[in-house]
Amino acid sequence: MSRATQTTTVLSTYLSADAIGNFLKSLAIPAAGLLIFLFIWASGAKSIDTSLGQFPGPTQVYQQSVNLIAEHNAERDKEVAFYQRQEARNAKKLEKNPDAKVKIRPYTGKPTFIDQIGTSLITVMAGFVAASLIAIPVGILIGLNSGLYSALNPLIQLFKPVSPLAWLPLVTMVVSALYVTDDPLFAKSFVTSMITVSLCCLWPTMINTAVGVSGISQDLKNVSQVLRLPFLTHVVKIVLPSAIPMMFTGLRLSLGIAWMVLIAAEMLAQNPGLGKFVWDEFQSGSSNSLGRIMVAVLVIGLIGFLLDRIMLLLQRKVSWDKSVVLR
Repeated sequence: MSRATQTTTVLSTYLSADAIGNFLKSLAIPAAGLLIFLFIWASGAKSIDTSLGQFPGPTQVYQQSVNLIAEHNAERDKEVAFYQRQEARNAKKLEKNPDAKVKIRPYTGKPTFIDQIGTSLITVMAGFVAASLIAIPVGILIGLNSGLYSALNPLIQLFKPVSPLAWLPLVTMVVSALYVTDDPLFAKSFVTSMITVSLCCLWPTMINTAVGVSGISQDLKNVSQVLRLPFLTHVVKIVLPSAIPMMFTGLRLSLGIAWMVLIAAEMLAQNPGLGKFVWDEFQSGSSNSLGRIMVAVLVIGLIGFLLDRIMLLLQRKVSWDKSVVLR
């Protein structure tokens, strides 16, 4: 074997070992932090007694998560059996009279914890998308026009700090007054929560988009002027690629705010979702309530983390500068 080949083999082995070491290190440090957190949690929970019993530790929370999944599976089995009974009854009715009118009644069982997760996710994404469709175009316009920015900035600064708890009663009354129909496409509770989320989460996206657009380099503006690009072409080819980093910063902040706002709105208005689940468990006062609430808290945090990671992956896909470190 030649010296060059030996050198290449040793270097590749070293690089592979270094890569493996970095990978293990990236896993070990978060795992150590998680273990320390679990130890502190388990130790502290033993010394906290509440009116509903001892504060739940990791073991009790795990047990309640298993129970919640089992309850969901049992509820789905009931739903399947409910529809099977209807189908069998309708089949007998049609056998006796082929012209008989039959219908399938919808299952009206109690929503499970998993059902509430799905409801909250649908609501938060609807509110976030609606807010983004408003915030991004407005952010681009006020970023390109300083006069328009000066006109709208006082309104932005006025409404940005308003709590969802203040918006919710107003939104509820407006939806109740205007959303009147015998056959609604969406439930009023869904519309109320979605609008509340949108009102509270559009500001970070709007502000960051405006900052990103106004920060475009003069060289790029000069290129656009030399090429005499139409307005829409200028926005698509010059403005958006340059403003993407700040825009996605705003979108990530907005999505995190949307998720927090939704849980608060569901708790206050008793709309279906994880917030209502937490409030119902608190009101029930059973010995398992604290454990089930803690399961919901951890799930809320995990979903929020996953939503942020999804936005980060999307940002990496659409960002033109792949050398920038995104976290």
